Parts: sequence; C-alpha cells; structure tokens
Amino acid sequence: MKLQALLPLVTYPQRNSDAVAKNAVAVARLLDADIHALALDATIPQVSNALSRFLLDVPGMIRETEEESRKGGEHLLTLVAESASEAGVKATSNALTATPGLLAETAATHARYFNIGLLGWEAGNQTSRSVAEAVIFASGRPAVLLPEDVTVGALDHIAVAWDGSRVAARAAADAQPFLVRAKRVSVLAVVDDKPASRDAAERLAMGLSRQGLDASAVPLRCEGRLIAETLQKSAIDRGAGLLVMGGYGHSRLRDFVLGGATQGVLDDLRMPVLLSH
Repeated sequence: MKLQALLPLVTYPQRNSDAVAKNAVAVARLLDADIHALALDATIPQVSNALSRFLLDVPGMIRETEEESRKGGEHLLTLVAESASEAGVKATSNALTATPGLLAETAATHARYFNIGLLGWEAGNQTSRSVAEAVIFASGRPAVLLPEDVTVGALDHIAVAWDGSRVAARAAADAQPFLVRAKRVSVLAVVDDKPASRDAAERLAMGLSRQGLDASAVPLRCEGRLIAETLQKSAIDRGAGLLVMGGYGHSRLRDFVLGGATQGVLDDLRMPVLLSH
C-alpha cells in the first residue's frame, strides 16, 4: 500500500516558510509516500459601507491581500513540486480558498482522506498553529509538525513518549510507518509523578522488540522543567530525529483545551514531532 501524505500550506496572513517544502518532501521520501500539497488561500469578506469605500479603499486592500495570499500559495506549491522532483517523490497539488476563520477546518476536513498530515511550523505563525490543532484533533489522522529551523535528516532513531495511556497507544500505532523503518527506538517515560510509567515503558519496549525493533526504555525526570521540554531535550540529546507523542486535548465549541505536554510542544517546538489524538 502506498502511503498518502497531505501537506496543507498556510498563506494568510503569514505564509509558511520555504523550508516546509524540503522538509515535507524529505519525510515523504523516507516513508516512500506520495505527497499532495494543498494551498490554503484566503478570501476576505467584503465590508459594505461608504466610509470603507471612499476613505480607506477597503475593497482595494482586500483584493491586494487575497492576491498576496494566492501568490504565496503558488510559490510554495512550486517549491514542493521542485523538491519532490529532485527527491523522486510523486507530488500532486491544488489550491482552495476559504475565509480566514475556516482555513483550519478546511485543512482538517481534507486530511481525513490521507494517511498522514505534514505541517510546516513557524514560531509566531498563528494560522499554522490553528491548522495544526485542527488536523491533530479533528481529522482523525496523525500529523507531523516540521519546524522551519530544523532540517529533516535520516529518521532512523525514533523517540516515543509513553505513559501507557490510550492516546499514547494511538500515537505509537500511528507511528508504525516510521518505527518499522527505524534502526533504534527509545521509549521515553517521565516518572516524576507517575512511577508506574517506568514499567509501562519497559513493557512497550519489550513489545516493540518482539516485532524485531531495537527498542529500549528510558526513564526521565523533569527536574523543574516542563514535560514537553524534558521529552524534546532527551530525544534530541539521544540523536532521535522524530518524537512521537499522544495529543492530549479536546474541543468545545471549536476552542481547543490542550493537555500540558501538548501545549508545551506547540509553544516551543524544537524538533519534528508526530502528534496523534
């Protein structure tokens, strides 16, 4: 079965960086997956009052903003096509328009028809964050966050954050395409408040070993740091190229309430992270 990856591209009000093209294509190549790039272009509702037309030229400003969004999307789609061609990855693309408030929902809806979402991530880009949250919590598919300042290399060492919970188990299952290609798997367990997590991590490592993977349990202590910082730092220090985590949270009236570790990763993303809910 050929895996299908969706790359939603944010174009408004700040577009994804150019780095997303190479990083997403690199992940698709490592997974032997096809990639579909989707440019999310903004359409701005018209403001109908005399003051906006004659004093501020709001209609003209709207047209200019929409054109900038469209051109940004075309630029990113071109970069993806070029990177995919160089890497030997099959790539397709299209663009959709939606009002700013529906861009994230549009991405989540389309992600349901693919095996995995690949998401470019820039600190301070609120639209990329809202798209990520929507794909993680509303698509039913795993998503890999790709920070702009990290170049994706060989993902032969995978770190799995594990506490024995349902969402952690879902994430580990969704990460199977990565795990089966890995040479080494580190099962990370924060044991400060959950001593039982150590035994749970050892059980998972044993289970992965029975599948033929080189897996080992790694107990961690936060020592005053946030859980997300502890997990990412440990994964990076051990040379892991990807961290797998369960996405803790739920939505109520489209407002996301996130768990501590998930919130910490979204606030301070330091490496590629697969999140699954």
